[in-house]
Amino acid sequence: MTIALRLQNLSKSFAVGKRLLGAPKGVVRAVNPVTLDVKKGETLGIVGESGCGKSTFARLLVGLLEPTTGSIEINGQPLDNADPAAFGKKIQYVFQDPVSSLNPRKTIRQIMEAPLKHLHHMDKTARAKRISEIFATVSLREEFLDRYPHEFSGGQAQRIGIARALAAEAEILILDEPVSALDVSVQAQVLNLLAALKEKLGLTYLFISHDLAVVEAVSDRIAVLYFGSVVEIGNAEDVFRAPRHPYTKLLADSAPVVGRPLTAPEGKETELPDPLNPPTGCAFRARCPHAIKTCATETPQLTGDETQRAACFNPLF
Repeated sequence: MTIALRLQNLSKSFAVGKRLLGAPKGVVRAVNPVTLDVKKGETLGIVGESGCGKSTFARLLVGLLEPTTGSIEINGQPLDNADPAAFGKKIQYVFQDPVSSLNPRKTIRQIMEAPLKHLHHMDKTARAKRISEIFATVSLREEFLDRYPHEFSGGQAQRIGIARALAAEAEILILDEPVSALDVSVQAQVLNLLAALKEKLGLTYLFISHDLAVVEAVSDRIAVLYFGSVVEIGNAEDVFRAPRHPYTKLLADSAPVVGRPLTAPEGKETELPDPLNPPTGCAFRARCPHAIKTCATETPQLTGDETQRAACFNPLF
C-alpha cells in the first residue's frame, strides 16, 4: 500500500478579538489535531455540517493556511510553504464556485498558462502543447481559450477549473464542494469526468461535500468531521450503512428522503457548540442520545479496526 498523503497531528487555531496591545481575547480551534493516511489512487470523502471545519481543513492541505501544529507529507516528502512552487506541483485545489474562482480579467489561455509558467517554467511552444493536451482530456474545445470566465456555464467553468489544477501536474486534488453549485445533470457529467481522470492519470482525491449521497457514491473511504475533529472514518459502504458514531447516524438520518419528514432529536441541542467556549469531554454530548458520564469529562479518541473507527465511548455497535 502506497501512502500518497500523510497527516500527523495537523491542526489550526485562530486568535480572535485581538487587542491593540497584549494577548488575544480568545482562541478558536477550527481543526483539532488530525492524523490520517490517504492511499495513492484513493478518494477520501470528507463530510460534516456547516461550521465543522471542512473548508479550513482543505485550505491547510493546499497551503492557503499555515498549520498551527503538525505536518503534511506527500509520497513521504514533507510539504513546506517556503517553496510554493514545489507545493503546487504536488497538490492542487478545485474550488466550489467555478466561475468566481477564475480571474475575470484574464482569458482562459492566460489562466491556464499561469501554473505552466510559474511552476514548470515552460516556454510558449511547450505551454501551447500542454494546454491542448489538457483541454482534450477534460473535453473542452480550444476555441474557448481566448474567451473570458463570464462567457461560460457553470459546468464548463468547473471543467476549466479542473484543467487548471491538472496543468500543475499535481498527484492529489482537493475537491471542495466541486459540484454543489451545478445543476443535477451537470453534476453527473463532472463527477463522471473526475472518475475518468482519476483512472487515467492515477490521481488521489479528497472530496469535501455536505451531499452525503454524492460522497458515498464517489468515495472509497469517508471521514466524518464534527467541531473540528474526525469522529468517524471508514469504508464508504460501511460508514452510513452501519455508523458507529451517533453524529454519523444523525447526518445520515438528516439527509432528505422523499416521503420522510425531517425531524430533529427531541430535547437535544441542534447547534454546534460555542467555539469560544468549547465543552469539556466529547463536543457532541449535548446532542447525543447515547451520552454517558465519561463523555462529560474525557475526550474520546478514534478506536476500532482498519475498516471503521469512531471516536465514541458508547458507539452504536
